[in-house]
Amino acid sequence: MATDRKRLILDAATKSFTLFGYKATTMEQVAKLANVGKGTIYNFFTNKEELFKEIVHSLILDMKEAAEEVISCERSFYENVHAALYRILEYRMKHQFTIKLLQEEKEIGTPAVAEMASEIEKAIVSYIKHQVEKAIEKGEITSCDPEITAFIMLKMYVAMIFDWEQNHQPLNKEEIAKLFELYIFKGLSK
Repeated sequence: MATDRKRLILDAATKSFTLFGYKATTMEQVAKLANVGKGTIYNFFTNKEELFKEIVHSLILDMKEAAEEVISCERSFYENVHAALYRILEYRMKHQFTIKLLQEEKEIGTPAVAEMASEIEKAIVSYIKHQVEKAIEKGEITSCDPEITAFIMLKMYVAMIFDWEQNHQPLNKEEIAKLFELYIFKGLSK
């Protein structure tokens, strides 16, 4: 029963944050959407920030699962990283909660939202870092700083998928894969 109520509150809060953003969401709205008393929310969460963090942590787990779904031991490190990054960013683009989160961070700069957006980025970098470490151990790639490499991979991917599209024709998945391979794995030197 308590688990059901907690799930109901989390779903209502996700809906409220998605519709109104973090800053405009109140515990009263969440209670109304969940059809529970405001006091019931406080049985599970001490404040709005704690509720928000739980939703973001769940989102991070969902993104990791989405990435894991496309990892295959039959493919190369490069192919797996490309597939995982593409899936994670595709997940972020389709998930209305994250779209609202990123929009609020960019337009308003709400500190709690900026902190959670940073946490999402750290989780993605950590995931890629782990993949880089495994590839180094297997001898698939040159020894390097796994965290810096993961950070560069993520930022390059974000730039090709989001930033490039602001002033150019969007790149398709195959074009992104070729560019990623060229710049990260092959390099420009002959």
